[in-house]
Amino acid sequence: MIFYWLLGYFSGSLPFGLWITRLVKDVDIRDGGSGHVGTTNTIRQAGFAPGAAVLILDILKGFLPVYFALRAGLPVWSVAVVAGLVVIGHCYPVFANFRGGMGLASAGGAMIAVNFTAALIVLALLILLVLIIRHSARAALFTGLLAPILLYLLHFRGTELWVMAATGIVVAFRFTVDWNRQYRELWLDRENKQG
Repeated sequence: MIFYWLLGYFSGSLPFGLWITRLVKDVDIRDGGSGHVGTTNTIRQAGFAPGAAVLILDILKGFLPVYFALRAGLPVWSVAVVAGLVVIGHCYPVFANFRGGMGLASAGGAMIAVNFTAALIVLALLILLVLIIRHSARAALFTGLLAPILLYLLHFRGTELWVMAATGIVVAFRFTVDWNRQYRELWLDRENKQG
């Protein structure tokens, strides 16, 4: 069981955005754009093709540990721990000085491993919230919080509900921390200009 938990975290910690951007552009992705090691920032700094490669790899690193945990017959709660640790690894990767991405693609990969239909429902919720709120970070935050409730109401009561709850909590936490950081930096920047 602990092996799969470690597999989840270390798989999530693989910073494909950092490596691919460094390979293609010879830059540290964390020094530009949003500073995140993920698909969107890779597209901004290296182009669409490298960004697409990062998206696929980030989905895979979420998919594979959860798939192996399911195949090994781990209890539902333990599979959820694996999924949560994958996303924690992506957000706080040991291989990139704990400066990672936001965890959406790896969370999506974990959900696909458990239930493809449930993953599509969560994706539809995210897209709907982006269209309504018109702010991708807030939409992701609310998706992390609302998706487990939506799945429950749609009678998904098995592993997919546990995995969505585990990954949703991590994603919501990560976006909240980043949101607070951005506002704090904006406030300090204003104070410095006034001073």
